[in-house]
Parts: sequence; structure tokens; C-alpha cells
Amino acid sequence: MNRKLIIGTRGSQLALWQANFVKDRLAEIGIEAELKIIKTQGDIIQHLRLDKLEGKGFFTKELEEELLNSQIDLAVHSYKDLPTVNPPGLLIAAVSEREDASELLIIHKDCVDLKKRLSLKHNASVGTSSNRRKAQLLSLRPDLEFTDLRGNLQTRIQKLRDEKYDAIVLAKAGVARIEMDLSDFHIEEISPVEIIPAPAQGVLAIQIRETDQDLFDILQKINNKEVAEIIAVERKVLNLFDAGCHAPLGCYCRQHDGKYETWTSIADDNEDFPDRFFVQSDTTEGLAELIFSKFKKDRKLPSSVFITRDLDENSYLARALKKHNISIDDRSLIKIYPTINKLDSFILKRADWIFFNSKNAIDHFFKLEPILLKKTKIAVLGRGSEDALRKYDRIADFSGDNLGIKTENIAKAFAKLVDGQTVLIPRAEGSLQTIQKEITENTKVIDVPIYETVLAENVNKSNADVLIFTSPSNVDAYFQENLVDPGQKIICIGYSTAAAIEKMGLKYTLPYTPDEIGLAEAVFGLDYE
Repeated sequence: MNRKLIIGTRGSQLALWQANFVKDRLAEIGIEAELKIIKTQGDIIQHLRLDKLEGKGFFTKELEEELLNSQIDLAVHSYKDLPTVNPPGLLIAAVSEREDASELLIIHKDCVDLKKRLSLKHNASVGTSSNRRKAQLLSLRPDLEFTDLRGNLQTRIQKLRDEKYDAIVLAKAGVARIEMDLSDFHIEEISPVEIIPAPAQGVLAIQIRETDQDLFDILQKINNKEVAEIIAVERKVLNLFDAGCHAPLGCYCRQHDGKYETWTSIADDNEDFPDRFFVQSDTTEGLAELIFSKFKKDRKLPSSVFITRDLDENSYLARALKKHNISIDDRSLIKIYPTINKLDSFILKRADWIFFNSKNAIDHFFKLEPILLKKTKIAVLGRGSEDALRKYDRIADFSGDNLGIKTENIAKAFAKLVDGQTVLIPRAEGSLQTIQKEITENTKVIDVPIYETVLAENVNKSNADVLIFTSPSNVDAYFQENLVDPGQKIICIGYSTAAAIEKMGLKYTLPYTPDEIGLAEAVFGLDYE
């Protein structure tokens, strides 16, 4: 190609970074380009909420008009800002690799409360323009209050510094790209499997005219085909729901261990408790359609759920079930007793890490009033244990919440991290010790049983449509005298619990994460026809 290309872009620092990124990629394949800055409706109108602006594509329309009028050769967009259908005459010719799709909750340091989920004080004011973020954050923290937030990244951060909000939410990808200094704030990074991002979040799209075949062919050299396949699922879901980029819908797909894993969250509005669905598939073919079918209004759901745990009525799972008028039978089938009344201070001093694999282990450990050194780090199995740890003013230095439900995978990642150090593992008597089995010989393990479980007797049978078991001991207690009815579904919160069910030859479902969000996804992912 002999001509010098003109790249259309918005004028913010982030948009210019994105356009220059594409310019540099083109230079790598011998194509020269220059930038043309174009103001969009979204840049000009700053006094209205984004969902109140008329039409779609108010960050992209002017760029697309310049393309159609041949004033520019290509436009660079943040893909999540694009409507799901291209204007006639335009197409997406290439996409970038995907930046981390996590969200950042950026908190003013005066508003931090480590005991609360997300480390944010009660009734905090959060700045965001995203209905998707509002709905999902409210599902985790119903006390939060939201105020609309507009402007480029620097403007938004300055508003937080000026204390117009207690915290704001930004996509990690944008912050990382322009290397913003956020050292004066407390940062909570929220993984995309907890707060599900906008479809195609973290991906750049290169848009051209359909008739420019030569340019299309050249752009294939910088097109990331693997990312294109994954985000096509997310964008198709958005299209099937006929939802704009500011609808309270999140969808995140990734390829992991040879499978395509997809999380979807959708709400009626930004105050509605969102429904969530997780699915694994061998292929992306038909995946979006499957996801869409799971959210149909007339889809049959269970009328009742039994869980072997006392469930607070304000908990995530309780609220998710209540939204659909699903009755709950919640009762623990075990009693837990401490086995020691004091921790050896010498052992505590030796430990570089403490690993907790359950909320019970955390509660019984801290009831012993341990004195921990500042150097001692804490690891947990997942989000449920993370939340339990916060009650004691501690934040986990390692969590397996983004590594799935396979304890072996979490154990391997943790073992690699702590190689050559000393790890204290407070646990239940008779636990499977999966973490210990993966730790290398270079690492010293201090194994301390601190509590035991005793099974309840004469457990009443449940006739619920779904039986959720939260530990092997609860499985043993329930099946001392009871059987499963035909048609009853079983969900196990982890592999050790599943192993106990497997011994009886029963079918079961495992949630992706061993917490209440994972359990809710599992309940709504089952077929009840």
C-alpha cells in the first residue's frame, strides 16, 4: 500500500493512546499513518447521563461519518462503545489483544473500611455512569449510593480527589494504558468473574469502509483472531438482548484449559438485582444463543432450594432466590467445636503465610486471638473466605477466586507463590489437605487442626427441588437417614463435597466459584423442565 493512512480518533489521552497503538502496529508492518482528532457527541454533551442521550453510538457516530465520507481511512474505537450492528458501508476489520477486563474501584482513603466487602464504608457514594456496574455493585453492597460520573479519565480522578465522591469505578484497561498514578487512593481490583464487564471490554476495534478491500487484507496482519472469536460471543449476547452499550448487561468469555468459559449478568434496570449465568463449552458455536435461552422470562425455575447452611436473608444467594419467589430451607447439619484453646506464638512468628480453606477455619483461628507479625501474609481459597477475613480487618494477599473451583489448580498456583517459605495451615480435623499435597519439599508446612465437626442426628428430609451441600460432613449428616427423590437436583460447593456425593453414585453440579455468587449461578443454570 502506497498511500499514507489517516486514523480517526477522539481527542482524550486514552483515545490518543489507542490510536497511536494502532499507528505503531501499522508501522511494524510497513504502513505509514497519521492521526486526525474528531469530537463526538459524547465529548461535547457532558451535562446529561449517558443513558439519557438520544440514539446509540454517541462516542462513535462522528468518526463513522468521517469514514463514510472518506475523510479518514480507519477509526479506532474502544470496542465496548460500539453498537452491535455496524452502519451500512462499514465493518470491523481487526481487533487488538485484550487488556485485563477487570474493574477498579478507586476509593478515597478517608472512605476505606476493610471490614466491608470491597473495602468501602457503609452508604458510600460511588461515581459511575454505567448501569451495568450499578446493578452488579448493588447486588454485592445494597447500601451503596450512586452518582453519575462523566468526563475523561483524568477528569473523573480529579473529581474523586476533590471529594465529590467516596469512590469511583473505572475499567482497569484504560487506567493501565495511560499509566495513571493512583497511589493516593485505595484500589480494589474486581475480577471479571465477580463484576462481569461490558461485552468486549479491554479490546480495541479498527473500523473501515466495506469497499476498502486492500486495507482489510493488510489489517489481517494485526488482527487477533482468538480475541475476535471470544468477543463475538459477548457481542452476540448483547445483540440478542437488543441491549445498547449502556444497558445493565455484562458478558465475559475466555478460553481456559481447552474450554470456553462465559459469564453473563443482566438486570431490568440499574436497581434490579441481576440474574447471572455461567457456562462452559467446547466451542463458541451456538454459545450466545444458549446464554440467551437461560434468561427467558418464561423459563421454568425451581420453586424451592435446600442448603446445609444458615443463610442470612440479606445475603447474595437469599436475595437472588427471593427475586424469583424461590423458597429457602436453610439449616446446618453439623456442629463445630474447637480442638485447641491457644496458638503457639513461636509457630506464628515462623509463618510467612497462613492459608485458610474455609470460613470456619478463619473464625476459629481468630477466636484464639493470634498476634501476627506484619510480614505474615494471608491466603484464602476464594471469595467466601475473603469476605470472612474482612471481619478481622485483614485483606487476603492471595485468593483463588479467579482460578475456578478446582482446589488442585488453586493449590498449584499457591505452591508456586510460596516456594521456599513457611506456611501455616489451620484446618478441620480429617480434612482432605489438598493444599498440603501440592506444596513442594522446599516449603515448610505447619499443619494445625483447630476444630472438628460433629454430625447432627435425625436430620429431617427436604422435598426441595434443589439440594445444596456445603461440606462433606453435611453430606454425611443428611444421608444418614435420607434419600434423594426423583427429579431433585444436587449442587456441591466444592470438590471435597462432590467426592462425598460421588461415593453414593449421585449426579451433581459444581459452581465455578465456591461462594454464594457461584451457587446462584449454578441454581439458575440447571434445567428444570
